[in-house]
Amino acid sequence: MKRVILGILAFTAMAGAVSLPAQVSSPAPAPAQAPAPVQVSAPVLAADDIVNKYLDAVGGKDAISKIKSMSVEGTMLVMGSEAPTTTITVDGVGMKQVSEFNGSKIINCYTDKGGWMVNPMAGVSDPAPMPDDQYNSGKASIYVGGPLYNYAARGSSIELASKDDKAYSIKLTTKEKAEFTFVIDAKTFLLSTMTSTAQMQGQPVTLTTYYSDYRKTDTGFMVPYGLSLDFGQFQLGISVKSVELNKTIDPAIFAMPKAGA
Repeated sequence: MKRVILGILAFTAMAGAVSLPAQVSSPAPAPAQAPAPVQVSAPVLAADDIVNKYLDAVGGKDAISKIKSMSVEGTMLVMGSEAPTTTITVDGVGMKQVSEFNGSKIINCYTDKGGWMVNPMAGVSDPAPMPDDQYNSGKASIYVGGPLYNYAARGSSIELASKDDKAYSIKLTTKEKAEFTFVIDAKTFLLSTMTSTAQMQGQPVTLTTYYSDYRKTDTGFMVPYGLSLDFGQFQLGISVKSVELNKTIDPAIFAMPKAGA
């Protein structure tokens, strides 16, 4: 569920009437009125301009293009329990996330050709191909720069969905018709939230990811160290512990292993 917090301050000025003595031949000058508060609004920008400013805010297209891989170690907080999480991305090749929870490993893997998963908590104990709708919703994760980076070259389109004094809302539609809504802060141009439709236990749910605690890496690329995921009736948080860029990674890690392997 998209949540944009809009604060509005309303000021009302009231003037009082003063009776003047009859001998005063001319009325006293009216008191000077204070100038009306200036309403500062976010500039009117086209969708492409907003996306370009966002990419500049996270380090710039040149910095993003130099990142060939990203390894992220973090902790996922699920129902009061911590789950160590590792996410490895090779740009344009694949993304693999492994979480350990209650003694079980949960794996989601996306590649440029398809996806697979392991989730004992959902009855999938052996590696299994990912359903097409789930894959199409998450395949953009194989790109370090995210869905907005080089979006047109990947067949996606964008539009300015809305704006207010605090944020711009950009809607992106992929060539597979998956839809994402990005809320970008009007001052910092950093990404605040991303909303999409995901699959949970075979049912479509609206997933909103909140981003915070941006930190600059050695390359100048900005990474959010705080993430919060809201599925509506279920929420979880992710705290990033470390980020390593351009580590040599064997693409074989993205291949789906055989059952029992």
